[in-house]
Amino acid sequence: MLNKFKQTQAQWGGSSEVIDHWLETRQSLIVEYCKLANLQPSSNTPGLSQLPTSDELQNFCQHLVDYISEGHFKIYDMVMDKWRATGFEATEEIDESYAKIVLTTEPLLGFTDLYADTNEETNLDNLDDDLSKVGEIMTLRFEKEDQLIQLIADSLAIPPGA
Repeated sequence: MLNKFKQTQAQWGGSSEVIDHWLETRQSLIVEYCKLANLQPSSNTPGLSQLPTSDELQNFCQHLVDYISEGHFKIYDMVMDKWRATGFEATEEIDESYAKIVLTTEPLLGFTDLYADTNEETNLDNLDDDLSKVGEIMTLRFEKEDQLIQLIADSLAIPPGA
């Protein structure tokens, strides 16, 4: 996840303030995810790791919700508005790409519903599996977001009506 992020940052970093902000937010979320995932008990290293605290879980869940919300209600809209201001309209491929991003939202929010309000008595037996699934979904979401950026950038290379 971090390696792919570095590639994305190298490709798109500096191209616009909106994209830079988006990538900074993504990087912060990835770092928090990695910290949380590394705390999980693992069958490979019994006794060498610990469960996250309720504060750590709540912090990650809040960051995940913020990332999703900002993407849907700020970043995607800003990117699309700037793009449309140049005379472009969304293509079927762009609409499909965005729809695939939307499909990742519910499972990610489902994780936050399960773990945002944990306490010392919360059963965390499934946390390791749930975090693994969230990591896979985040990776898929980031790939789809990158595809959306690429589709928009490609369309900007060709003037409207050309």
